[in-house]
Amino acid sequence: MKLFARLLTLLTLSFAAITASAQPTPLKLGVGLFQPDRERNDATYRPLAQYLEAQLGRKVELRTVDSWEGLAKSLANGETDLALMGPWGYVLAHHAARAQVVSTILYDGKPEYFALMITHPDSGIKTVADLKGKTFAFGDKGSTSGYLIPLHYFMTQGIDPETYFSKVLYTKHQAIETQVAAGQLDAGADYNRNRNAMIEQGLIKAERSKIIWQSAPLPNDAFAVSEALFKDKALVARLQAALVGVGEQLKKQPNLLPAHYTGFVTTDNSFYKPIRDAGLATGKLSAQ
Repeated sequence: MKLFARLLTLLTLSFAAITASAQPTPLKLGVGLFQPDRERNDATYRPLAQYLEAQLGRKVELRTVDSWEGLAKSLANGETDLALMGPWGYVLAHHAARAQVVSTILYDGKPEYFALMITHPDSGIKTVADLKGKTFAFGDKGSTSGYLIPLHYFMTQGIDPETYFSKVLYTKHQAIETQVAAGQLDAGADYNRNRNAMIEQGLIKAERSKIIWQSAPLPNDAFAVSEALFKDKALVARLQAALVGVGEQLKKQPNLLPAHYTGFVTTDNSFYKPIRDAGLATGKLSAQ
C-alpha cells in the first residue's frame, strides 16, 4: 500500500512538472514612465496588461521602466518581450536589436503628437532666438520630444545647446513642466500629451506654461515586440488584433487606457521613418 502511495505521488509530481513545462512562459510587458511616478504608472497600465493576458491566453507581467533609454535597452537585451515606448526609444531598440513595432497608440483618435518647447510667462522669452544664455532642460536621451526632436531643430538653426544655454539639464518630462512653471528653469522641451495631462490633473497651471515652439506631427508611441517574439507570426497577429480591439473595449472599460488615448492602429517600421531620419541627421544613430 505504501509503495502504491509512493508511486501515485511520483506520478502526480511528474504530471505536474510536465504540465508546468508545457505552459508558455509569461510575456514581459515594459511600459515607459508616462505618469508622475512608478506606482501610478503601474496602476494606469495594469488594466491593459490584464486585457492582453485575457486576449492572448498567456500571462502578461507588467513593469514600468523609468527612462526611455532603459526601456529600449531592456527590449534589446531580452528583459522585455513587449513594450509601449516612445518613438525614439523604439527606433533605438530596432536599430540595436531589430525590435519591431506592431501598433501605434492613438491620442484623440490620431496616431500623431507634437514636441514642444515651453517657458513661463515671466521669462520674457517669446521665441527660440530669445533662449540664448538661458537655462534649458531636455528630457532623457531616449526621449523623442524631450531630446531628439528639439536637438535636431537646434542643429538646423546652428545652435549648439552646450554653448548656447547658460546651463543644460536632462530630466523627466513632468519635472521640466513643474520647474518651468515655478520659474526654476527658463525653458525646456516637452510634448503636448504630457503638458495637457498635467494641466488637466492640476499638476501645473496652464497660464504658467507658455509654448514658444511646436514641431511637425510626430508618430505616436509604439507598441513593439522583441525580434524573437516577432518571429511568432501567429502570436503577433493575435496581439495586433487585440490592440485594435482596445478601441471597442474602451466603451465597456474606460480605464483600459489613460484619458484621451482611444486605442491602437496597426503600423510597421516605415511609420517611424521621420524619427529615424532625425536620429541620423543628429548623428545619434549610425547608418547601417
